[in-house]
Amino acid sequence: MSPGGAADGPAPDTAALAQSDTEPTPQEIEAGRHLFAQACEFLGAAVDDSWMPRTGAPEIAFAGRSNVGKSSLVNALTGRKTLARTSNTPGRTRQLNFFDLGGRLILVDLPGYGYARAAKTEVQRWSALSERYLKGRPQLRRVLLLIDSRHGLKDTDQGIMAGLDEAAVSYQIVLTKADKPKPAALAETLEATARALVRRPAAHPEIAVTSAAVGIGIATLRATLAALAEPQAVAPTHEEH
Repeated sequence: MSPGGAADGPAPDTAALAQSDTEPTPQEIEAGRHLFAQACEFLGAAVDDSWMPRTGAPEIAFAGRSNVGKSSLVNALTGRKTLARTSNTPGRTRQLNFFDLGGRLILVDLPGYGYARAAKTEVQRWSALSERYLKGRPQLRRVLLLIDSRHGLKDTDQGIMAGLDEAAVSYQIVLTKADKPKPAALAETLEATARALVRRPAAHPEIAVTSAAVGIGIATLRATLAALAEPQAVAPTHEEH
């Protein structure tokens, strides 16, 4: 998908899957397209607390189990194939990667939790770093908690949600790889996920259904995130005398 593409792709029969009565307006879709068409620059990677960028723009963090598709989603949203590195090997992201989107929004790709081909001490180190970031970052506007739509919520996901609830950090569930399961199975996963969010105080009520591979839900998620970004500066007008 090109950076300017606004189509959500050939979604499966998911018309009944909407978690809200209000779809983004054409203006909101265009605002999302415009934002994610801006330059997206890699700011750097934090491997410990000694380096955390001081950013003024709101931050959106991408969290989830290893190999759930965080990097693929970042690439799909920005219309770039290699902005965030993707891999078929779980646990390849071992640092917090920061990206500046047009000076209006910072995207943060977090290390995956769960399975990882790394020493236990290293896994503990980057897991602790992610936890400190999530609970102590005042400019963090929302966490996108990615869940593989083929598998639904796992115990580890529930643990992350409980921690975010306790810290009062707003998070939104994003079902990934929605092109993989059958429509009935996808609907079942969505319904089960919605039930699990009922008593979660920090959870955003809407669940995003996406596929980075074929573009399902990408334009809608762009519109959602654009509403959280720093407002675009308006050029001053000059009156003629």
